[in-house]
Amino acid sequence: MVGGSGMGGGLLENANPLIYERSGERPVTAGEEDEQVPDSIDAREIFDILKLLRSLPQRFKMDVHITPGTHASEHAVNKQLADKERVAAALENTHLLEVVNQCLSARS
Repeated sequence: MVGGSGMGGGLLENANPLIYERSGERPVTAGEEDEQVPDSIDAREIFDILKLLRSLPQRFKMDVHITPGTHASEHAVNKQLADKERVAAALENTHLLEVVNQCLSARS
């Protein structure tokens, strides 16, 4: 039976949620501590940077760009990311913002 007593007593929003195992702490390697070695960026790092950005006061600014040679449309994407008006308009799109929020809250 779905619903019943408990949290709100209504129907469950998602009766069969996908549950992911929590990733452990990242091991710190000598290469990560070496300032001369470029760090690789993976999905988890991007997620951490987005959580960090969302938790910092608005006075902090960050530039985001695609590394040359890593995307077929890197120039076009970098141009769009550099366009502050376009980024602000995207953040005013409630559907897009909702999708971003769902992606961020699903992993925390």
